[in-house]
Amino acid sequence: MGKALHNRFPPGSIESRDLQHMLHPNTNLKLHHREGPFIQERARGVYLWDNQGKQYLEGMAGLWCTALGYGEEELVRVAADQLRKLSFGPTFVGKSNEPSVLLAEKLKAMVPMDAGRVFFGLSGSDANDTQVKLLWYYHNLIGQPQRKKIISRLKGYHGTSLAAGSLTGLPPFHRHFDLPLPGFLHTGSPYYYRQALDGESETDFCDRLANELEALILREGPETVAAFIAEPVQGGGGVIVPPKGYFPGIQAVLDKYGIILIDDEVICGFGRTGRAFGAQTVGMRPTTMSVAKALSSAYLPISAVLIPEYMYEPMIDASGEVGTFGHGFTYSGHPVCAAVALRTLELMEEREIFAHAAAMGEVFQHRLQGLADHPLVGDVRGVGLMGGVELVADKRSRQPFESSLGAGLICTEHAHEGGLLIRPLPGDTIALCPPLIINADQVDELFGKLESALDRTLQQVSDHMSG
Repeated sequence: MGKALHNRFPPGSIESRDLQHMLHPNTNLKLHHREGPFIQERARGVYLWDNQGKQYLEGMAGLWCTALGYGEEELVRVAADQLRKLSFGPTFVGKSNEPSVLLAEKLKAMVPMDAGRVFFGLSGSDANDTQVKLLWYYHNLIGQPQRKKIISRLKGYHGTSLAAGSLTGLPPFHRHFDLPLPGFLHTGSPYYYRQALDGESETDFCDRLANELEALILREGPETVAAFIAEPVQGGGGVIVPPKGYFPGIQAVLDKYGIILIDDEVICGFGRTGRAFGAQTVGMRPTTMSVAKALSSAYLPISAVLIPEYMYEPMIDASGEVGTFGHGFTYSGHPVCAAVALRTLELMEEREIFAHAAAMGEVFQHRLQGLADHPLVGDVRGVGLMGGVELVADKRSRQPFESSLGAGLICTEHAHEGGLLIRPLPGDTIALCPPLIINADQVDELFGKLESALDRTLQQVSDHMSG
């Protein structure tokens, strides 16, 4: 099968070689073999060019991550300098390096929580895996070994490794992988547009979700639940912005039963929501935090887990008993990644990126709301410089399209043809997440191209449904 599918591309082309050799993450492999790869060749600022020379406006910041855009020479310089100075230095067995120490200090000073210690990894997935292991470890050490269960939410996205994939609340990341693992539970999403009952106000909706969480905790036994994990805004599940009263209600339940709140800031952190961290935007009070993506503007892979000092203290004696703290990765605290991440955060301060993102977020959200009247659009939602556009077959009844039609994918393809990179999410929601450096003219360009794609999509799906 594979050999025949390669024939549409010239032998030896990079597309043909991709189809012969690559296994792509988070990809519809059947569709990929039919359509072939999109080869990205170069990028600068908020624009990207393919290997045919066509220019695109980057409407997804890569994967929610290139906050400072592409080709930032200052980050290139810092990476090159650090490569020459210390290209690698492990942090196992007490070894350290200056960039990691300075970055840990910087993060502790920035985050809206009582941060005591910083653990470095490479991705949001490994950060959330680390969260699970540290919580199990910590509760064992304080004499509460029964506290092992982690509650996540439906439509949440926390990664794809065994633990992080179990935390994720999206069926494609579970089916065929034997996930979630035992002890990983899921409660409802704050998806008011789809999951509110008829006539239910946002306040009543939030109260119901808090009550459902409490009922789940009581069913499982509060003494068995270690933590609740949440993104401030659910990104990969559909850009779901919680109603105003949602997190205060959830927090009250967690406080009542002594359950830790893990704040997954992998997408929302570092200015995306108009504040430094999403927790500040939606009213979360995190105990621990995971960050990645924009931490280095995605120039090099790095993640961080921040925990309070009281969680760290019992680990000291425990590691002495067994001879080591038995968790870590070869590249934890990689000096080059840390140096680039530290300079990224400094540039965000020096250039007042968070204030710029907040100002552009107002322009962005105004244009986003302007799509609400389009015949295809059932709901628009967003905050800061992120947004979701949910496509429906009928606006009045909110009837979704048949999944086999792939309306969101059709719209994405039309946008691609028009020079705009966006992403289809489950439920025919179009995700938007441009680099934080985008300007007002570029925001207008983004929405102009998206409106054209929606119009072409409307014509195509109308022809399909009438035929």
